Amino acid sequence: MNVYFHTFGCKANQYDTELVRQAFADRGAVAVDDPAAADLAVVNSCTVTHESEAKLRRFVGRLARHYPRLGTVVMGCAAARDDGAIAALPAVRAVVGGADPARVLRAAGLGTVDGQSFPLSTQWRGGQGVRGQGVRSRGWLKIQDGCDEHCTFCATTIARGANRSRPIPELVQEAQALAQHHAEIVLTGVHIGTYGREQGARSRTTPSLGVLLEALIEAVPSARFRLSSIEATEVDDTIARLLIEAPRNLAAHLHAPLQAGSDRVLKRMGRHWYTARSYRSRIEWLAERLPVFGLGADIIAGFPGETDAEHRATLALVTALPFTYLHVFPFSARPDTAATRLGAPLPPRVVRERARELRALGEAKARAHRGRRLGQRADGVVSGRGEGKLEVLTEDYLSVYLPIADWNGRPRFDITVR
Repeated sequence: MNVYFHTFGCKANQYDTELVRQAFADRGAVAVDDPAAADLAVVNSCTVTHESEAKLRRFVGRLARHYPRLGTVVMGCAAARDDGAIAALPAVRAVVGGADPARVLRAAGLGTVDGQSFPLSTQWRGGQGVRGQGVRSRGWLKIQDGCDEHCTFCATTIARGANRSRPIPELVQEAQALAQHHAEIVLTGVHIGTYGREQGARSRTTPSLGVLLEALIEAVPSARFRLSSIEATEVDDTIARLLIEAPRNLAAHLHAPLQAGSDRVLKRMGRHWYTARSYRSRIEWLAERLPVFGLGADIIAGFPGETDAEHRATLALVTALPFTYLHVFPFSARPDTAATRLGAPLPPRVVRERARELRALGEAKARAHRGRRLGQRADGVVSGRGEGKLEVLTEDYLSVYLPIADWNGRPRFDITVR
């Protein structure tokens, strides 16, 4: 069986797809890049916004129109919340909530072996990481899943469930295997800052993200680790020390979700663990100590009840902090979330305008950061290639493009930002 895989959403979803891809490979299936050559499509879905689900529906519809004989299995977060709309899409054979490989295999008609597990120590064999040209040098390591918080706008917690952390020895073993093929390993999950902090766990006996990082760096000193997304106030002293003292081991880059610069809006969002001041304090402390620092954030534009003054407070905070890029999301009400009960949404034109302002500010910040870095040396890891050029990712999350003819063949090397 030839299988075409497509992923929507976050790095955790990308990891989940690779887990499922490996399970298919272990059963003799072949992953293909062209749906025209496939017998089955497996699509991993995202539910973070209304638009992400709309993109899923359009994509599945296009597959059905262009490849009429192709059946599709939809998995992931949107699938977990499906009310029948996804199942009713053309050519959808099955809808599988979550990312359990055994369930996806059964939906594809391949069946499973009782008790079979799907270790990820070889997850990238034949997968996205080494596919075809074999120059992609970044791998994903999913350290936990789920979230114990209840942000009022978020459907991911509903789809993925409670926080569940993987044991350190298991993660070390997987990182050692990944490092054989990948110069950078990205730690991913749904809420990685709460690694080891499951509800009911005793704090004196459970690990933390900082402890995990120390174990990974000791076991795999040749790799560059990167945090996919972490709350600013969850960057503890151990993580901060590693960012400052071990830049070759832990990339000087944080994607620290902000969501809003107004404490009242943050409270309505259910983000009780920080304020605008505590966020700013932690970021400024780090920025003062890191000579190179990539900083990104998610921000929601036009949350219900947000006033003009509160929107301006967000703009002011973004202006004051050393962001190097932003991910801006116009507010999108997700079914069954508490935000749908917070009153009437703002007019769409207001939401669009606030998102436009935030994106323009983020783009200006990104240009300014690249301008400061031009001509400087950076620690680069190959992340892809196309049209005769190699894409190289720096420690501070800048993409630098190098003619393939000038490449020395190594997956990691120093490069001048251009």
